[in-house]
Amino acid sequence: MSRILLIDDTPETAELLAFALRDRGYEVFVDGYTTTLNELVREQHADAVVLNLTTWDMSESLFDSVRGDGGHNDLPVVIISDTPEKAEPSLRSRKARKVLLVQKPFTGGRVATALAQLLE
Repeated sequence: MSRILLIDDTPETAELLAFALRDRGYEVFVDGYTTTLNELVREQHADAVVLNLTTWDMSESLFDSVRGDGGHNDLPVVIISDTPEKAEPSLRSRKARKVLLVQKPFTGGRVATALAQLLE
């Protein structure tokens, strides 16, 4: 069973998404926006991270934080974004690997599919 760290700044959305991912066989740990993402990844032994934050800037800073940690360069990350026109060029400029964007509005199924692709 893959361990997923879900970072979501909207508790109601986090609860629904966590339920959908658990229903698909993932073990899910939920937290809000945090500056200690790398510590959480280590503590939870996360196999992947899902970022669903209000703005791309918040997701971008956490993505940079996790990828800036030498031990997490290849950690799969799913970013849920309502501004893919900003997110896609930003990720391309970083030559980001093992990251997929899911556009809002989204479903738990779409996020689960993205995780499955990254975790193959």
